[in-house]
Amino acid sequence: MSIRTTTRAVLGGRLRSATGLLTGYATTSAAHLGALLTGTPALRHATKPPLMPLLAAHSVTRATEAGRRAPKLLTPALLLSAGGDVLLQLGDDTAFLAGMGSFAAAHVCYVTMFVGQGALTDRRRAAVVAAAYATAWVTMVGRLWPDLGDLRIPVAGYSLLLASTAVTSAGLGARGGLGGALFLLSDTLIATKLAKWRRLPGHEFWIMATYILAQYLLATGALRAAESREDGDGPATFRPATFRPATFRPATV
Repeated sequence: MSIRTTTRAVLGGRLRSATGLLTGYATTSAAHLGALLTGTPALRHATKPPLMPLLAAHSVTRATEAGRRAPKLLTPALLLSAGGDVLLQLGDDTAFLAGMGSFAAAHVCYVTMFVGQGALTDRRRAAVVAAAYATAWVTMVGRLWPDLGDLRIPVAGYSLLLASTAVTSAGLGARGGLGGALFLLSDTLIATKLAKWRRLPGHEFWIMATYILAQYLLATGALRAAESREDGDGPATFRPATFRPATFRPATV
């Protein structure tokens, strides 16, 4: 059963267009965030699993309606994220590690996809961005390390993949770069909770708000990059100029 078919079955066949699916994503996101603010566990657990499948369905449908194909790894990245969302809701340590593994696989998909779309074409810019995120990664992991206990190695490894997504997404432009940065922020808030640091007011709300927006920006950023590539003006279409010697022509009198 395809993603679109599954989504239609869940929503009673009402969402058929890319706009309708995006509306479904926005509505479900609002309901989920509202459940976090109001402390409604049943609504919170019911609205989290369909978020990423709805975004995946929107991405595929948007590309199809434009006569294009969505990037091959975008749907796997979003569905692996959905798997992580479900596993993290279970609450036990084994499920948490499995959820982290599912998200790690999603980041591998994202990084591979972004690199294939030309995210590292501008090597100087990529090096600067990578240096900035590497500094942030070392600083944050260093501060969290004493308080993570048995989760030190899994969190350090996963956060390195997450930083790689942030670096490569920045190569696609401001939209993708902001998505990668927000994803990193969202998971940093999760890490501070694991380390039992002092929580922000509405901590869970901010984790999910930044995550929901991050995934939307990453998905739409990847779609835009694919469109630009097909149209011949994206970062992946960069070609070095070829040298052509000038043809000598004698001056005429």
